[in-house]
This record gives sequence, C-alpha cells and structure tokens, in this order.
Amino acid sequence: MASVPSLASTLQQQLADALTAALPDAGAADPLLRRSDRADFQANGILALAKKLKGNPRELAAQVTAALPAGELIKDIEVSGPGFLNITLADRAIVETLAARAADAEGRLGVPPKAEAGTTVIDYAQPNVAKEMHVGHLRSAVIGDAMVKIMEFTGENVVRRHHIGDWGTQFGMLIQYLIEHPGALAHEGGASDGEAAMSTLNRVYKESRALFDSDEEFKARSRDRVVALQAGDPETLELWQGFVDESKIYFHSVFDKLDMEIVDADIVGESGYNDMLEETCRILEETGVAVRSEGALCVFFDDVKGPDGNKVPLIVKKTNGGYGYAATDLSAIRNRVQDLKADTLVYVVDARQSLHFKMVFETARRAGWLNEDVRAVQLAFGTVLGKDGKPFKTREGETVRLEDLLDEAVSRATAVVREKAEKVGLSEEEIVENGRYVGVGAVKYADLSTSAVRDYKFDLDQMVSLHGDTSVYLQYAYARIRSILRKAGDAVPAAHPELELAPAERALGLHLDQFGEVLTEVASGYEPHKLAAYLYQLASHLTTFYDQCQVLSPDNAPEVVENRLFLVELTARTLHQGMELLGIRTPERL
Repeated sequence: MASVPSLASTLQQQLADALTAALPDAGAADPLLRRSDRADFQANGILALAKKLKGNPRELAAQVTAALPAGELIKDIEVSGPGFLNITLADRAIVETLAARAADAEGRLGVPPKAEAGTTVIDYAQPNVAKEMHVGHLRSAVIGDAMVKIMEFTGENVVRRHHIGDWGTQFGMLIQYLIEHPGALAHEGGASDGEAAMSTLNRVYKESRALFDSDEEFKARSRDRVVALQAGDPETLELWQGFVDESKIYFHSVFDKLDMEIVDADIVGESGYNDMLEETCRILEETGVAVRSEGALCVFFDDVKGPDGNKVPLIVKKTNGGYGYAATDLSAIRNRVQDLKADTLVYVVDARQSLHFKMVFETARRAGWLNEDVRAVQLAFGTVLGKDGKPFKTREGETVRLEDLLDEAVSRATAVVREKAEKVGLSEEEIVENGRYVGVGAVKYADLSTSAVRDYKFDLDQMVSLHGDTSVYLQYAYARIRSILRKAGDAVPAAHPELELAPAERALGLHLDQFGEVLTEVASGYEPHKLAAYLYQLASHLTTFYDQCQVLSPDNAPEVVENRLFLVELTARTLHQGMELLGIRTPERL
C-alpha cells in the first residue's frame, strides 16, 4: 500500500539527522518536536543538548539549522530564546503530502498498518443470560467495539470475545421451573423477536423466583438441579441451552439497535471454560501459586488487605467445591494465551472490578501464563450518571433499560433531523434512517469522547445538540461537505501545490496530516477519546475554513476552487473514516 509519512515524522527525521551531523559527539539526540502557536512546529531539544555538551544553545541551534537539507519541506526556521527552533513548513509540502494521502488506492489515507502485528483478544459486551441489558452494559459494548475497529485498522490481529454470564446457581431454579412447567419459554405465534424473547425470560424468571422464595421443596429441587447442570446431565443441559438461545435472540436485537455486529462464534461465556476449571485449580495448587485456606483454594497478595488488616485472598475454589469467578477468568486466560496464541489480552470492564482483575492478572503471572511476551490490560471504564451526577436511574429508582435509552435517543434525534428536513429535502424514509444514525451516534460519541475511566453525565438534550462537542456537529460537518461537492458542478477536487495557502487552509491541512499518528496513539494506549477529540478539532478547523475561505465563490480562480474542493473532500474522507472507527455513521444529507 501507499504509506505516506506525516509531515511531523519527516521533519523529526531531518532534524535528528541535522543534530547528528552538527553535533557528532551528541549521539542519538531527540529534537523534541511539537506543534506550536508561534509557528507550525517548535524543536526544544537543543537546550538540553547544550547543557550536556557545555555549549552555547543559540550557537548550537545555528549549527543545526545550517545542517538541515535544502529542500521543499521547510519554508522558514527561526532561532528563538535559548536555542528553540520555530519551524514553518512550505505550503507546497503540505499540499503534496495531502495529495499523496488522497491518492492512496486502498482508501487508508496513506496510514500504514504497523510493521509487526500481534494478536489481541478483546473481551467486551458481556450481558447476562436471562437478564435484561441495562445502561451499565452500554460502555463495555461501545468502547470495546471502537477499540476492535481501531486496532484492526492499524493492522493488529484482533479476536473478539463476549464473556456472557451463562452459568451459575440461578440456572438451577430456572431449569427446574421449566421442567415443572413445560412450554414456559414458548411464544404465542411461534416466532420470537428480541422484545418477545426478553418478555418471556422476564416472566419465567419472576415466576420461578416467586416459587423458589415460597416453596422449600422447589428450592431443594432447584439446588439439586444445579448439581445436575454442573455434572453435565443431558436433559438439564438441553433446557439450559434453551435459555441461552432465547437470550441470544434478545442480545442480538439490542446490539442491532446499537448498530453493532456481534457474531455467535465470538460469544464464549462462562460455560465455555467449564472443562478447564479443575485443571486450572490443579496447576495453581501444584505450583504453589494457590494454597488451601479454611477448605478453600486461595491466592494471597501482600498488598491486598481488608479493613481488619488481614490479607484478602482471591478464591479460586470454594470450601463447598464450587468454582469462583476467578477460576473461570484464569481458565479464559489459559485458553486465550495457549490456544488463541494471543500476546495481549484487553478486558473492557467496569472500573469497580479493578481489584478482582489485578488479582487475577497477578495470579496468571505467577503461574507463568502471563509474562514479558504476553500481557493483560484492563480497559477500565467509569459509571454512566444522570444529570444530577448520581448513577443513572429511572424516576422510580430502577436501573435504566438499555433499549429504552436507545429508543429515547433515536426519538430525540429524529425530531432534530425533522426540523431541518424540509430545507434539505429529506424524504420520510431518510428522516427515520438519519434519526437512528444521529441518535445512536449521539449516545456512542458521548461515551467515547470521555476518557473511559471517568464517569460521565448522560444528557440527551446536550448529546443531540448541533452545537458543541457532539457527534451531530461532526455528522453535520460531513453532510455539509457532501452538499458542497454536489453543488460544485464542473469543478473537480484537485491539489494545486503551487498555490499559497490561507492560514485557515494551512491549519486544516496540518490537522488532516495528523490522522495516522493519532490512530497509532489511540491503539497503543487504548484511548478512543483521543480519536473523538481529533475529529472534533477537525470539524472545528473546517468551520473556521468555511468562515474564512469560500470554496465555490465566483471570485476565486478555477485552481483555487479545485484546491479548496480537494481540501474539503479529504476532510470528508477523514471524518467518515474516523467516525466509522468509532462505530458512528455519517449520513450523506442532513
């Protein structure tokens, strides 16, 4: 593919070479290049070098400047203060670099995949069987889906895993109820959609729970059923599978509303590791990583203590012989490392589970499953809060259903789209479709534009606003460009490196060139909010460009029109690609 080095990386290399040429005693020196308000870039590395070499920083800066190659990259370089270099790039270099990005036949905007791809397993979107998805399930799904897309774009081999809650004592109660009430999972009319599936599961759960709480004999039979389930009794497993299948119908309907693809093959729940649990415990005990304590198999840590000062263990196997979450999580690590050959494991999990995963990862390191070559990371996320700054609840104080939240977002967004529809000439079908894209995009962007580990307030009025840092602002920026391109008539986007750029054109061009570097940073640090911030800044640069540089003005020379069309068209492609990596659609007309 056509890999296009960024202007910053080319300049960095030229400065590093000039430093070595001018100051051979300095060894490998970093020019410390960064963006600057005084010029396009500032290099601050000479000051530290001068101290090291006991030289005059301004004199050293002059030597470095003289050693830079004559070429078309740098327009002006100024030595400032104690040896800082203020560097302004040539307009030609900016336009030619952007033209190379636009010409990338693979549509990657010149962003190269990383040289050495690894295999990363991302564990995200983890609903529970026979339970409704609520607002607490939103962030894992949205953040995980974005990271999968971003990492795949940068060249990583990504394996998706959805560790659903499909095992445990509650299934004894549900299965026993089903045995005593055959057909309880059946639907009127036969076929099931997500809403009908969840309605049925809710009804069965409530009825079985009521019986469990009121009938001691049913409670005893339910507990025996758990034993049968764990022992692999065929009839019990078949009924359990019915609950899992019914729940998947519901899961898929919710993920469809989120505009997110979840594939059955990637759903490997708690039950998927049952066959490994005993061996996991045996290995941990035989290697001394886990020890028996009061009948339970435990792992202890010097830095994990309770209020009483005693060490709090990670319980791998309970006193009664049952397995804890830790046994399943550790077995999953074994599977992902040994069978899937992963070198990185990323868990998109609530920050409140950080202690559990810290203990699990440390246990896996002691056992040798994680090491210098294989690492595990928790991409921890904060809580979704209401406008009042408290955990998001309904007026009745109940947890908000995820479907209700998405339906409300789409309803609000459709109203916003409808207000502008007549002016743009949207059909009713387009209003409905765009309302969905804007509503779901608003929810995703509000989540992704906040650093994952922070809590954020869920404010639909703000989310669907056309102003401020919202996905709607970005979607309208994209649609506005598409409108300009449709109006362009005979004028075709074309780069003209010979033209002098206006300040707003230069600012837009330099920001466009940073796309690949931002993606690399986002992928390596698991920080999708940095991509959201980049895209918002891009749309802001575009707004300034619109205000200061008319694109289709009859007063412009044809080459100016073509060059400005080229800039906005590349901006549209970058916005579209960036939003797609966040899982957000960009309608052609809004």
